[in-house]
Order: sequence, then C-alpha cells, then structure tokens
Amino acid sequence: MAVLNVKNREIECKIVYYGPGRCGKTTNLEYTYRTFKKQVAGDMVSINTEGDRTLFFDFLPMGLGKIKGCDVRVQLYTVPGQVKYSSTRKLVLKGVDGIVFVADSLKIRREKNMLSLKDLQMNLKEYGISIFKVPLIMQFNKRDLEAEGLPLMSMEQMDRDLNRQLKVPFYPASAVTGEGVGKTLTHCLKETLLSLQRQLKWTQQEEQP
Repeated sequence: MAVLNVKNREIECKIVYYGPGRCGKTTNLEYTYRTFKKQVAGDMVSINTEGDRTLFFDFLPMGLGKIKGCDVRVQLYTVPGQVKYSSTRKLVLKGVDGIVFVADSLKIRREKNMLSLKDLQMNLKEYGISIFKVPLIMQFNKRDLEAEGLPLMSMEQMDRDLNRQLKVPFYPASAVTGEGVGKTLTHCLKETLLSLQRQLKWTQQEEQP
C-alpha cells in the first residue's frame, strides 16, 4: 500500500514484476535502469539467492503528473521465480500497488506461466488483495526468439491461457532488446497512479464528518 510522506509532499508506491523463473523479470528491470537513468533515484540493489535474484530501485515517473500535489516515487521490484523461493515472492508482494506479470513465450514454459499466475493469485489473496482489482499488466516476453527459430506460443494462445478471466492489457516484448519494456511499465504506472488517486479520494470522503 502506498505511503504518504506529508513533510516531503511525496507518495511512495510499489510495483512488482512477477512471473516464472527465467522469464525476463530481472532483464526488464536492468533495461529500465540503464535506459531511463534520469528517472532513477539512487542505485539498483540486488539480493542474490542461489541461481536467482531479487532486484529493486526507486523510479520517478516523470510526465505522469502529481497526486494531490505530491510527487510520486515508485519502487520497482522483481521476485525470484524459482519454486523454492515461494516465501520470498510472498514477502516482496507485501504492500504492492501494481503488478507486471512477465510470461515466457517459449512453448516449453506454458505450464510454468500458468502455475506462476496461480501462485500470484494465492499470495495476493493471503494479503486480502483480489487479483481482479489490483492494477495488473501482462507482458508476453521473449518474442525476439522467434527470429532464432525457437518454438513460441502465439499471442492469442497466451492470452487465452493467462488472460481469459482477467482481461487485463498485455504487450508483446523482448526484455533483451527493450521492445515493449517501456510500454509495459508506462501502462502499469498509469493504472497504479489512477488506483492511488481513487484510494485517496475514498479516504478523504471517509474522513469528512
């Protein structure tokens, strides 16, 4: 949940990149960190686990406006995708305001994508959050591998597998080349900020006598 710093006139919120192991979550954040340097505040922190990593850094969404006269600071996080780091994934989700679900386009990863989405839904539920209400954008990653002759799922199939009930926006992407990375993040930021504006409006209405 977003944190309001009245003294600094700043709202801090959290966006988490979620998905199966090796789907491209880390590559997304690394590309964003390199490409949007002017919007990055501070260093990128990497917490290494065996064969996986959790990354996070502060991001300033310039050009998307303020909320109630406050500047917005966004913390971008990844979660480790491997099954054995289930508790770490759940911990990183605590206080989440928006989510990018990164799905792997390789055919052999189809089941892992669906299991990871189910894992996300269960972890959100334990925090009292509905996956149908949290700002969520999907990214169908590794589309560039088709040029290398690797068997990929079609966008239509991935949409059916993962998005039939959710019906959230999705983007084709290659985190390696950067294609679709900025569009995915920008859309998630917009949805998250709109959600925060609604939450603040409701809070103010509740506080009125």
